[in-house]
Amino acid sequence: MIKKNLSILAIVCSVILSLTGCNLNGGERVHADKDTLQVTHKLGTTTVNFIPKKVVALDVGALETLYELGIKPAAICKKNLPKYLKILEKNNSIQDAGSIKEPDLEAIAAVAPDLILISARQERFYEELKAIAPTIYVGIDPKDYLASFIKNSKLIGQIFDKEDLVNTKLDSIQHKIAAEQKRFAADPNKALFLLFNNGKFSAYGKGSRFGFIHDVLHIKPVLDLEGESVHGQRISNELIAESNPDYLFIVDRNAAVMGKPANKDDVENTLVKQTKAYKNGKIFYMNPEVWYISGGGLLSFSKMLEDINTQVN
Repeated sequence: MIKKNLSILAIVCSVILSLTGCNLNGGERVHADKDTLQVTHKLGTTTVNFIPKKVVALDVGALETLYELGIKPAAICKKNLPKYLKILEKNNSIQDAGSIKEPDLEAIAAVAPDLILISARQERFYEELKAIAPTIYVGIDPKDYLASFIKNSKLIGQIFDKEDLVNTKLDSIQHKIAAEQKRFAADPNKALFLLFNNGKFSAYGKGSRFGFIHDVLHIKPVLDLEGESVHGQRISNELIAESNPDYLFIVDRNAAVMGKPANKDDVENTLVKQTKAYKNGKIFYMNPEVWYISGGGLLSFSKMLEDINTQVN
């Protein structure tokens, strides 16, 4: 019993160290001016106001982090909100900033924001956006998912003077991570994570967009996949059957983008039915809004953990 408790404590301590020891990579308050912060991010170094009055959140993960911290944005992409954020769509005091891939620059400029938060989907608009207001890239780095999630969460907390609340929420998440790591450390089953899109599969391994299950939770991969981290690797039905995973995690892109799930018979085709995952009832359909539309925010990170915990038992 003592050894078991020590094991749990070791896992928790490991996660705590990773959470609290994370460097903000340049996200430090400027010493010369107490009213501003200087933030170094993927696309440059940006000076922003401390506690901005008007923030435009184009990244869904950043939006849900603001929501969790009780911060109302001035404008958001209302066309792509997951159901759990629909309450914001109905709020007329929050302006519509277009879609996550095609933000409405005129609408954003009309808000006169003093901060814009973006990620990979809006990266090509960076020059135009930063001409409107200070713009910070807060996208997740798939090759270092946990560290970039922590960094972004703490950075937003620092900008809005919500650091204590962010740390409280990260503390809750860290215990969930530790519990899942302990569970999967003792689980010999191997998994394959797939995105299904119009009859075709893409596979994701460590260091990829959905590598969270391997890199953070330590679920064992059935294939050693390397390469494209965002769009995954196209995989044939034959290779899925040949790899014969114990667990199949599936995100249905059609359900995420169009709100209409794919035909289950197309997903669980003849070759997929040959896998141990199918035969043992271990095909898990992940929440497409959380895993595909969002991800990387305080809310979706918790929902991803809950999705895994609820389905894999």
